Amino acid sequence: MSDSAIISEPVTRFGFGENWTRFLSILNHKRVSIAEQSLKEMLQAQDLKDRTFLDVGCGSGLFSLAARRLGARVYSFDYDPESVACAQELKRRYCPLDAEWTITMGSALNKDYLQSLGQFDVVYSWGVLHHTGAMWQAMDNIHALVKPGGKLALAIYNAQGWKSSYWKSVKMAYNKNRALSIVLTLMHIPYLIGARWFVRMLTCRRSLERGMSLWYDMIDWLGGYPFEVAKPEEIRAFYQNKGFVLSQLKTCGGRHGCNEFVFVRAE
Repeated sequence: MSDSAIISEPVTRFGFGENWTRFLSILNHKRVSIAEQSLKEMLQAQDLKDRTFLDVGCGSGLFSLAARRLGARVYSFDYDPESVACAQELKRRYCPLDAEWTITMGSALNKDYLQSLGQFDVVYSWGVLHHTGAMWQAMDNIHALVKPGGKLALAIYNAQGWKSSYWKSVKMAYNKNRALSIVLTLMHIPYLIGARWFVRMLTCRRSLERGMSLWYDMIDWLGGYPFEVAKPEEIRAFYQNKGFVLSQLKTCGGRHGCNEFVFVRAE
């Protein structure tokens, strides 16, 4: 990996891979099935047979696994070595010796690395690029990886003005030391877990979307730094200027969290 091709990485960074490693302890077939279903819904496809799928910032590897189980030839990469190890562990558990799933270490900020990958039918990056420390550059870097007629599926944190500034300060404090992280976790449990669980009980939605976990989602949210945000219209305009058409948008309703986009590259 050429260091000259990488924008300076921020010093303060949450241990995403460490959190994903703990998440694997509760991962089961039900969660994998939910992940598959959410991927089908996002891409509006019943399967991914004969398609290539690039997972930019694969994290736990759950959605790389989901794509592989849906029939895609999958290429996964992540900047965090522990996340790469998580994806490799999932491959070992569910599809060992599978030549159609490649996992490597790489950065969405490394242009030389990205250019070596070629192009894909689906480029997927859910909740990743806003953690690179250079979100707009990362967004620019990955658009060329999509084949003409292919899909770019991504999720980016919603801009909330002063509320986003609050969460940024929380995340910075969380990563300063262990004591602060414990205090901040205890402070936010009633809102980030208690309130969400109560709403899910009322609406009969006990299973978390995408096969995820309330607890590990909370830790990811509190600690997730670097942290950048954008309005949906900003993301849409950015990719429209690069020859993409928005085919699907799912917002978080103005709250904190991710807005989901699926773009199609013009042929």
